[in-house]
Amino acid sequence: MVNNPLKSHIPDAVFEFLVKNNLLYEKGVRDFKIRQRFNHLKSEYSTQRSIELLQSEYPYLQYETIRKIIYQKRRVHSPEYFYLF
Repeated sequence: MVNNPLKSHIPDAVFEFLVKNNLLYEKGVRDFKIRQRFNHLKSEYSTQRSIELLQSEYPYLQYETIRKIIYQKRRVHSPEYFYLF
């Protein structure tokens, strides 16, 4: 089973359920992990150096792509967006 990168937000059982039923947007989880890692690196390094370190961890992403992930505006959905029926 995949390690739960959202442990601080959802329990392992819920994460397993979402993965098992293909309800989790993998790109969104990856972007979340990148933003968390950036915030951690930013406390020790400059912005540019933090992004360079992230680029070494995610070599398939370009510098600009990582920058966009970090600085993208988050949309807040209304509660009815989450209702399944």
